Amino acid sequence: MRYDNSPPSPESGSSISPDRPWYTRRSTLAVAAAVLAPTCLAGWVLTQALAGPAAGDPQTRAAPQPASHTAPGGADGKAGATPSAPAAPASPAASGSPLPSGPPLASGSPGAPAGAPDPLAGRTVVIDPGHNTGNFKHSREINRQVDIGTNRKECDTTGTTTNSGYMEAEFTMDVSRRLRTVLEARGVKVLFTHEAGPERPWGPCIDERARIGNEAKADAVVSVHADGVSEGSRGYHVILPAAVRGGSADTSKIVGPSRTLGERIAGNFARTTGTGPANYLGSGTGLVVRDDLGGLNLSTRPKVFIECGNMRDAKDAALLTSPEWRQKAAQGIADGIVGFLGG
Repeated sequence: MRYDNSPPSPESGSSISPDRPWYTRRSTLAVAAAVLAPTCLAGWVLTQALAGPAAGDPQTRAAPQPASHTAPGGADGKAGATPSAPAAPASPAASGSPLPSGPPLASGSPGAPAGAPDPLAGRTVVIDPGHNTGNFKHSREINRQVDIGTNRKECDTTGTTTNSGYMEAEFTMDVSRRLRTVLEARGVKVLFTHEAGPERPWGPCIDERARIGNEAKADAVVSVHADGVSEGSRGYHVILPAAVRGGSADTSKIVGPSRTLGERIAGNFARTTGTGPANYLGSGTGLVVRDDLGGLNLSTRPKVFIECGNMRDAKDAALLTSPEWRQKAAQGIADGIVGFLGG
C-alpha cells in the first residue's frame, strides 16, 4: 500500500496560514485540540453542578413519609374507634420552601403555638360525693325538711351499704377523689360539695349541694352514688333532671345540656368499666329522668347523678369494693365530662 504524501487542500476560512507546510499545520491543529478539550470538559462539569439534577432524576423524588399513627377513640363513647391521624405536612426545609417566621410550634401538637392553653383550662366542675359517712350519727340533722322547689324533702340520707358493711358514702368519696385527680391533670378546676371529716361531720343538705354548684357557675356538676336495691339488679344508670318549674326550681335551661352530659358519661363509663346499663330500670339505656331529687331540681348548672352499681348485689358489690374498678369508674366519668366540655 502506498502512503499519499501530497499536501491536503487548505480549507476556506482556515486561520492557519496556507503558506506553511501541511505537516506543520496538522501539528498546530492537534496541539490546539489538546488544549481546548480539557477546558470545555471543565466548563460542562461546572455548569451541571450549578444547575443541579434534572427534573425527573431519581434524586429529586420525595423521600417516603412514615406511616401515620392512629389515635384512640376519643371521648365520644365510640368504643374501638381508631381514626388515622392526618399525615404530617412536608417539612419546609425538605421541600426547599423558605422556613416560616413566627413562634416555634409546640411539640406533639402540629400547628399549635408553643404554650397554647389546654381547651379545658379554666373550666370548672363541681363533684358531689353522695351522702356522708357521719350521717348515720346525725339522724336528727339529716331528717330536717328542706324546700326542693316542687315540695319538701329530708336534708340528706345515710345512703346504703354492701352486705359486708362497706358504706356508699365511703365509695362515693373514694371515686370522687380519684375523679378529681384525673380532671385536674387536664387543667380543670374541681370543687367538692364536701370533704367529710371533722369540718363536715354530716350532710350537706341537698339544697346546699345544689347551691354550691350554682354559685361556682360550674360548667358541669356530677353527683356520685351507688344504688341499694334487690339482689340480681345490676348495672349503672345516670339520672337526668326532668323539666321542673315550681317555687325556686326551674330546670328549663339545663334539661338539654344535662342530657348531653349524662349521655357522654354513660357511654364512657360503660366502655371504661366494662359494665352494662341497669337491668332493672331505664329500659337498657342507662339513662333515667327524675323530678323528685332536690339536687337536680334546684340546680341552674348542667347536672346529673350517676349510680355506679348496686351495692346489694354480690357481683356488683365485688366491683364497687375493688380499688382497681373504682379507678376505672372515675376514669369513665372523667372521660364523659371531658367530652361534654369539648376537650
